[in-house]
Amino acid sequence: MEQYFRTNVEKKMFIKLPDQDPHTLTPATRLLEKRREMLEVENGLNHQKDEFAMKMEALAQRREELARKEQQLKESLNKFDKALKENGAKRTRALKKSLDERKTREQKEQEIIVLKDNAQALTVKKDRQGKSVETNLSYQRYLESVLESVEEFGEVKDIIARFDTLAATNAELMERAREAQEKTERDRVVFLHETEEKNNVILNYNNEIAKLQTKLEESQSRSARCQAEWDLTMKNASQKSLLLGQVKMATNNLFNLVKSHLNNRVGGTTDTLTQLDKIQQFILDLTEITVDMQERGGGGGART
Repeated sequence: MEQYFRTNVEKKMFIKLPDQDPHTLTPATRLLEKRREMLEVENGLNHQKDEFAMKMEALAQRREELARKEQQLKESLNKFDKALKENGAKRTRALKKSLDERKTREQKEQEIIVLKDNAQALTVKKDRQGKSVETNLSYQRYLESVLESVEEFGEVKDIIARFDTLAATNAELMERAREAQEKTERDRVVFLHETEEKNNVILNYNNEIAKLQTKLEESQSRSARCQAEWDLTMKNASQKSLLLGQVKMATNNLFNLVKSHLNNRVGGTTDTLTQLDKIQQFILDLTEITVDMQERGGGGGART
């Protein structure tokens, strides 16, 4: 930018005289020619100023667009972080429920083991009582034979009462064994049913965990793409900032050059647009002075 301004200023400061013989042109023609050249220089500077203003406006719009995209990216990241936290909470609750169900299943298995032990003990007791009944029957036959042969017990009802007592005891034991067997069968059926249900629940939770894991991987992939886009945006913004800094530096150098030509009669400023206005004013004044000097030089030649 600095080199561009220097080149244009030097072109306008050192205007070459026409190749035509100055004696062949009238003063009015030369005056019109100088005015035309001055207008061309002024129009060129105005056009350059408009172009620069348009570029500055486009740069400001680009900066606003980058800020808007940055805000949108922050909002997306906040939503994504919230979704990750919610998924983590759901997964924690699912794991806790799975552990509770596993503990319940283990308790049921322990109860079944205890019931099986009880059933086995009752079975042993049943066998023992059966053998006792058979032994008592032999005793009954023996007692009947004894009752026929001797009158030691007095009456048969004593032996029958004894038999009834033994039969009632045997029936009670048999009923207990049957009830224990039925209860064991019911517990086994309930256990199998609950085990099947818990296995189905565990399978569903495993499927849900797999789906959540897939969503997590997809979210991580989207996050990586967003990070790459953010890095590219920051790189472009840095390049634009560097270009803007170079433009401001070139403008400041030209402004300092103008101040040095004017012996620091121009007030110092750091505003780039103000510096450009001062540079334009300096070029216009310098052009006017140059034209005036050329007109004076031309007029003297004509009089001569």
